[in-house]
Amino acid sequence: MIASPPVISSTDFDLQTWSWQGHDICHTSVGSGPPLVLVHGFGASIGHWRRNASAWADAGYQVFVLDLLGFGSSAKPPLEYSLELWEALLRDYWHEHVGEPAVFIGNSIGALLSLMMVARSPELTRGAVLLNCAGGLNHRPDELPFFLRGPMAMFTNIATSSLIGPLLFNVVRQKHQIRRSLKQVYDNQAAVTDELVEMLYRPSCDPGAQKVFAAILRGPAGSPPEELLPLVDRPLLVAWGEKDPWTPVDRGRLYEKYSDLVKFVPISNAGHCPHDERPEVVNPLVLDWLATLSFD
Repeated sequence: MIASPPVISSTDFDLQTWSWQGHDICHTSVGSGPPLVLVHGFGASIGHWRRNASAWADAGYQVFVLDLLGFGSSAKPPLEYSLELWEALLRDYWHEHVGEPAVFIGNSIGALLSLMMVARSPELTRGAVLLNCAGGLNHRPDELPFFLRGPMAMFTNIATSSLIGPLLFNVVRQKHQIRRSLKQVYDNQAAVTDELVEMLYRPSCDPGAQKVFAAILRGPAGSPPEELLPLVDRPLLVAWGEKDPWTPVDRGRLYEKYSDLVKFVPISNAGHCPHDERPEVVNPLVLDWLATLSFD
């Protein structure tokens, strides 16, 4: 069965269920025209695109959105989660529902998955939009400041403990903690709404959510962008919230070194999720870039 429905406002999405490898995946599409596939980040869901999907659909695109396995209203089975698992999900979703080369648009780990798609399955893509792209499924030790490496390792050990992990998860998923975390990574504080907090909170109450959280923390980081970029022969729009404390904007500027196909745009007054913090900037930016592509 589908878990609790995601919080989506100001849309007319018809949420559907698709069975993938025996697991229910929540997904939808809106609009008609060249396809866009939206891929959310860690802990998020379809609802995180509530400020974007309809705007892009109204501009003449068919927008596909799904909850990755383990998140949102999709199933949360006890598996070994990895970027490669979700990459396989996206490939199969494309074959089942999209069927023509699409632009993949992702935030955080969703951006890294979008980069994986253009690098490893170019025949399924026309390009990708990367919004504050993560460097891996979880932080590699050498990506963290030295003083944070010990505390992060300790947190991971506690969070993945079968005894203490569920207790810690019950603490970090509380609404006031979610709001606090969002205010740390959103530069636009006005975008941290009750609706957003509820969107992240509700799936955390589903059976299996804590085990998914633990599995991701102990999962492999996956291929870093530096390994994927030399494989890319599709255009990339790389947009980055300048005030992101998790993945600093300097990481985004590195993309320009790898390909003349990359357009890099910093987004002022935005943190880790510029599409949700500054949709009035990101929505037209994406549409202008899409207009430069060939969909013939």
